[in-house]
Amino acid sequence: MEQAAGVPVVWLTAWLGLVELARVEAGQRVLVHAAAGGVGMAAVQLARWLGAEVWATASESKWDVVGVPRERLASSRDTGFAGRFPVMDVVLNSLAGEFVDASAGLLRPGGVLLEMGKTDIRDRDAFPGVSYLPFDMIEAGPQRLGVMLRRLMELFGEGVLVPVPVTVAPVQRVREVLRDLGAGRTVGKQVVRIPRRLDPDGTVLITGGTGGLGVLVAEHLVRRHGVRKLVLASRSGVTDQLAGLDAEVRVVACDVTDRRALAGLVEGIDRLTGVVHAAGVIDDGTIEALTPQRLETVVAPKLDAALWLDELTRDRDLALFVLFSSVAGVLGNPGQGNYAAANAGLDALAITRQRAGLPATSIAWGLWEHTTGMTSGLHQRDHDRLHRSAVRAMPTTHALALLDTAIGGHHPTTIAANLDLA
Repeated sequence: MEQAAGVPVVWLTAWLGLVELARVEAGQRVLVHAAAGGVGMAAVQLARWLGAEVWATASESKWDVVGVPRERLASSRDTGFAGRFPVMDVVLNSLAGEFVDASAGLLRPGGVLLEMGKTDIRDRDAFPGVSYLPFDMIEAGPQRLGVMLRRLMELFGEGVLVPVPVTVAPVQRVREVLRDLGAGRTVGKQVVRIPRRLDPDGTVLITGGTGGLGVLVAEHLVRRHGVRKLVLASRSGVTDQLAGLDAEVRVVACDVTDRRALAGLVEGIDRLTGVVHAAGVIDDGTIEALTPQRLETVVAPKLDAALWLDELTRDRDLALFVLFSSVAGVLGNPGQGNYAAANAGLDALAITRQRAGLPATSIAWGLWEHTTGMTSGLHQRDHDRLHRSAVRAMPTTHALALLDTAIGGHHPTTIAANLDLA
């Protein structure tokens, strides 16, 4: 849906300008300004499909994404292009001020200056001998837009055209997105995403679901978030701690380090609406003792499983994808090089998913007061070390409140820890 949202305004604007108004023909020279933007990238593809010779301007840092040979590129930050480029047949303009005059000066007699900008509209007869055509996609009307969009969809289906890159941000960040757009810091199309709600008839999968934190989170999702169906996956597949919970709970034995087993588990869940990946193990040791096997022991259930869950659920339209990371991946922790690396990987995955328009929250947890399978083996010296690092244990109620804050926010990564700042 996010990719689809990036199509209409971008492609219909480029199509209306180049195909319907300028009637670009094979062999003509076309200059596309701001060619790294959404309309610009679409226009470059369309002009090339029409057989035109494409020239373009863009910020130098974006030249690699424009898709035009370097000798036909110039900066969009100054009017130097006017002295370097040959005579043009068509210019698609979105710039203002002296850029408009410089663009008009490049056109041959009878050439077309398409103006899709909004801040510097000139009179129709401002440039003698040139067709000056200010336009707005919406003015085409619904019937005409429908015809154009159907044709575009045919070309997408044939692989002749491909959608422009889309950067997705939560709707809560719309002001930031608009600032970046106005400052020209973006590439392709910007799309804001409305968060999905948990399906009341859907199922939430919790890996590590029979562990200490998994059980607490399961109870919390039912009582606080109204979840009515849960699948708890663990290596043992055994728990008796959720009796009497007002929900349908299925406990499944599944080794999340086995991709085939995990795929079978996901495939067997109807109406999957959320994933909480809380599985993990620790195998602490100093760097000299960190063998490839000890690295794999920690990375496989934590990061490998998360990557597979990401891959296996991409077509499931999830409302929730929560990764239980650790503050060790952010701050580091002596003796936990393997654990820190695995959790840093979770944080990176959450950022990647959110940029792709997918739900993702990686929570870098500090220490919970509630003893879990991973923390039950900590010795007093471990607790002393944690105390020296300023990480204090969190009461369960406080930790669960932080869980709500994290999943209700819009950041892909958060730290949920009780830190002694002094």
